[in-house]
Amino acid sequence: MSNTQKNRITVDIYGQQYVILGTESASHIRYVASLVNAKMREISSKNPGLEVNKLAVLTAVNAVNDYIKIKEEMERLTIELQKEKE
Repeated sequence: MSNTQKNRITVDIYGQQYVILGTESASHIRYVASLVNAKMREISSKNPGLEVNKLAVLTAVNAVNDYIKIKEEMERLTIELQKEKE
């Protein structure tokens, strides 16, 4: 078993309470939850009739898309930096 302390934080996302268990700080967990909440509200405002489960899937798709773009940019910059070092 790991010695890493886990934090149990209750957060509100899109009007629902969730208990999040993680090794990150409480402030980090709350920040992540607030970003998810904001993205869900943004998508919902553009698609007001969307069911919550579909809204959650669209939010996940948006988050993963953002992650992939950032990861690709980081890889591009890492390659660029390596070339400059050579």
